[in-house]
Amino acid sequence: MLDILRQTAIEAGQAILAIYRRGASVEWKPDCSPVTDADCEAERIILAALLKAFPDIPVVAEESVAAGCVPDISGGTFFLVDPLDGTREFIARHDDFTVNIALIEAGKPVLGVIYAPALGLLYTGAGGRAEKVVIGEDAVEQPSVVIGCRNRGDRIVAVASRSHNSEETLAYLHEHGLQDFQAVGSSLKFCLLAEGLADIYPRFGRTMEWDTAAGDAILRAAGGETLTMDGAPLAYGKRDMGGKEDFANPFFVSRGRP
Repeated sequence: MLDILRQTAIEAGQAILAIYRRGASVEWKPDCSPVTDADCEAERIILAALLKAFPDIPVVAEESVAAGCVPDISGGTFFLVDPLDGTREFIARHDDFTVNIALIEAGKPVLGVIYAPALGLLYTGAGGRAEKVVIGEDAVEQPSVVIGCRNRGDRIVAVASRSHNSEETLAYLHEHGLQDFQAVGSSLKFCLLAEGLADIYPRFGRTMEWDTAAGDAILRAAGGETLTMDGAPLAYGKRDMGGKEDFANPFFVSRGRP
């Protein structure tokens, strides 16, 4: 499964990259978030590949959900897909946008793939093992490298969203004395923690499950964790939550080794 998801993410990422280079068309969804032809093309590629390889596993994908297509996930096992995470970064010509594919089992992200096509980087996590792969020209993969979260030292480095930062996040950083932080787009924030390049990622702003699942899976495989503000692991498959939006995340803090 991991091999298929890797190849699917690369194929979708290459399609995104082609549109990125020639210029994308942009529209706006009812929630005022942007969507481009790259989002739609990548999702088409991913859905077709997953349907062919795993026809019995439902897929919750961002643009399909926006169009009202939500599958039955009562079986507890399903894919979460963000075909183009960091659409605002993509539109602004920043290179830190990604393709995210994750497998969820019983509310937990157990497998994740993140591909950053403009950076030529692929991250995977499953079964307690996280890896990083450099993707060269013509989508040729270099040998993978095992990655892991680092032990915290005296200098703790935080990461925060470039396009979706909030006053609550800045207050959290200040309250905890975290003066060193990097503004990064998309799910790459999880990857920096998983790779041992940063220590903590607080998120006090709106995110959806497809934004976080793949990165969370990679981080957990690398030895890290993502906790809600009550200290519980971030859960997936949230529906019919008493008026709250389906698949919406609460505020959370991701971190490397506790």
